[in-house]
Amino acid sequence: MKNILFTSGLIFVLLIISFTGAVAADKKFIILGIDGMDYTVLSEMMERGEMPNFVKFRESGDFKPLLSSVPPQSPVAWSNFITGMDPGGHGIFDFIHRTPEDLLPYLSTSKTEAPSKVFSIGKYRIPLKSEEIKLLRKGKPFWDILEEHGIPTTIISIPANFPSIKSAGRSLSGMGTPDILGSYGSFTYLTSDPNDKGKKVTGGVIHPVEVRDNQVKSFIPGPPNSLVDGAPSSSVDVTTYVDPENSVAKIVVNGNDILLSKGEWSEFVRVEFEMIPHIVSVSGIVRFYLKDVHPYFKLYISPVNIDPSDPAMPISNPEDYAKELYKNIGFFYTQGISEDTKALDNGILSEDEFQQQAQVVLRDRLKILDYELKRFKKGLLFFYISTIDTSSHMFWRYIAKDHPDYNTEEYKKYRNVMFDLYKRMDVILADVLKRVDDNTVVMIMSDHGFADFQWQVNINSWLAKEGYIELLPDWKPEQEYFESVKWSGTKAYALGINGLYINLKGREKYGIVGPGEYKHLVDEIASKLEAMTDPKTGRRVIRQAFKKDETYHGSSMDIAPDIVVGFYRGYRSSDESALGQFSKEVIIENSRKWGSDHCIDYREVPGIVLLNKKITLREPALFDIAPTILKEFGIDPLPEMVGKSIY
Repeated sequence: MKNILFTSGLIFVLLIISFTGAVAADKKFIILGIDGMDYTVLSEMMERGEMPNFVKFRESGDFKPLLSSVPPQSPVAWSNFITGMDPGGHGIFDFIHRTPEDLLPYLSTSKTEAPSKVFSIGKYRIPLKSEEIKLLRKGKPFWDILEEHGIPTTIISIPANFPSIKSAGRSLSGMGTPDILGSYGSFTYLTSDPNDKGKKVTGGVIHPVEVRDNQVKSFIPGPPNSLVDGAPSSSVDVTTYVDPENSVAKIVVNGNDILLSKGEWSEFVRVEFEMIPHIVSVSGIVRFYLKDVHPYFKLYISPVNIDPSDPAMPISNPEDYAKELYKNIGFFYTQGISEDTKALDNGILSEDEFQQQAQVVLRDRLKILDYELKRFKKGLLFFYISTIDTSSHMFWRYIAKDHPDYNTEEYKKYRNVMFDLYKRMDVILADVLKRVDDNTVVMIMSDHGFADFQWQVNINSWLAKEGYIELLPDWKPEQEYFESVKWSGTKAYALGINGLYINLKGREKYGIVGPGEYKHLVDEIASKLEAMTDPKTGRRVIRQAFKKDETYHGSSMDIAPDIVVGFYRGYRSSDESALGQFSKEVIIENSRKWGSDHCIDYREVPGIVLLNKKITLREPALFDIAPTILKEFGIDPLPEMVGKSIY
């Protein structure tokens, strides 16, 4: 009798385990990651009845603000989301890090290592092993854990995941994926307008050209040719034939003929950069925009994106996934930050032209979403949308009532751009909900919100003014990366958008601060930062100066900034300060079209989370999402995760 009971009980337990495993395996979880969707804007639009599908979805579950990361920079925030850890664990603290031994800056999320062995044939250098691109984010992403438990995953364009990690699932890399030059995106602008000659821009290059015999000859810059001694830049010739009377031009590149009228965009065009003639080449894809023909020729050429049909870098997992997408939907933007905010910020593209380009980015992304939804049967699907974030940076100034641009004539034209984009997200949500069943968990989330950016703060200039940085007697504002600094008299410096480092002896190359002085100096600088006021308004500038030992947890504390500066709304670090430059004044007006930002105190810019379940966690945060996903599939969070399930 006992044996019968034991056997029956064992069978019952095995059936329960089997049933539970089957349920987990058949579960469906869809996450729409809408970068930059702001809690206050969304809440107000929902209350006004402008987001009916978001309201209906909220009624079936819950809606709360989602706390971002410290600092709420995109690569930091999404790394929190991916790993369930804070930066102390995953090791991403800013867009820019530095190597303390030589103070050289580097992009925080990935690095490229050249091949260690090459052999030479004349001027050519042939590697015995290809160069390696490494993802610098630490920690195991939630989808890798799911795959280890037999749960299929598809991860589309999630930021801070270049190169795509190797796992059993499918993934396409997102923010952090470079263009073919290895940059975050560098456009080319051909212009015969003499007013453009000598004009300096960031995020691109201006090529002054001449129209001769109704022809314009120029080139598109390509990647350094590492197969040749000295690694000279490669290029592709571009010849444009201009109609002498009409606003029409024919662009010829790599044997492709592209006929455009003034104000017209091309589709993507494939271009080949020869490394070894007729043997080795690298392909990319570009789009052309004919801005003007008469009286001056003006042609915008997009950053050269990695060609998904023949990727020169690892943009997907498995490697042929990008090719699969290309075969089914055609060419699409692969560059991590696809909307060309730099071209708009520098006046190369107008607001209308930028919107046209951004709409194509969204159109291409939605093709991928449609393709994946059609075959989504079980497991997890994550899909990323960038449009709200990039457009908020450029158009928020038209909805911020205290911004100087609010009452301009342009305001009347562009005040609804942001609201219309939010409404577009409402339509996208409706389409997704039509295609899922009642057993599918659906989450909509964002990594941060937005705030106006009226004042640029040069933290390095403040440190110099307070006596923590000694400047050389002949320093000049235009001097680049810390060229103005006398390190033997410098106790602290700022690098990146929010980071501040103590010039610690034994850690920094020119360190002068002893370990015994460290804590006192951190406390002193943090206190003074929090007391900083704007002399023009009397407002406090910095809500909190976060000390690393009180803020972060994990194995990456050794590379963390000693202080992270959390600004109040309206203020943000200047680009000059972020790159080790100085200005005469500490606080200057932000006159850029980039009129909004989120790299401030995380409490000022919460993101959003909507879920068709009740959220029980009082203050959900980004690092709580990974444990939530794992719990939904019956998997315990990893011990190093600091987050917990939100329901």
